[in-house]
Amino acid sequence: MLLLFYCLMVSCSQLIDEPKNLVPKDKMADLVAEFAMNDQLISVNSSAHLEDATRITLQQYKISARAFIDSYKYYTATGDVGKILNNAQEIVLNKDPNAKKYIEKKLKETQGRPAFAR
Repeated sequence: MLLLFYCLMVSCSQLIDEPKNLVPKDKMADLVAEFAMNDQLISVNSSAHLEDATRITLQQYKISARAFIDSYKYYTATGDVGKILNNAQEIVLNKDPNAKKYIEKKLKETQGRPAFAR
C-alpha cells in the first residue's frame, strides 16, 4: 500500500507537463522586464498601444505569444515564476535606476501579495 502511494506521488509530482516551446527562464525575465517598461511608456505617452508594444517585443525575441503563455503557466505551476519576476525587476533597475523608488512604493502598496500577483 505504501509503495502504491509513493508511486502515485512521484508520478503526480508536476502539476503540468513542460511545454515543447518552453522559453528559458533568463529570456522570460527579459521579456517581463520589457513588458513592464512598455507599460510605463503607456503612462507617459497615452497614444502608444501596449498591445503593439507587446507584439513587437515578442517578435524581437523571436517568441510566439503561445510560447510565452505556456511558459508562464509552467513556471507558475513549478514555483519558478517568483524568481523570474525578481530577475525581471533587477533588469529594470539596471536599465533605469530611478525605477527603484517606484518599485519600493508599489511593494509597500502590495505588501503580502506573492510576486506574480503584484
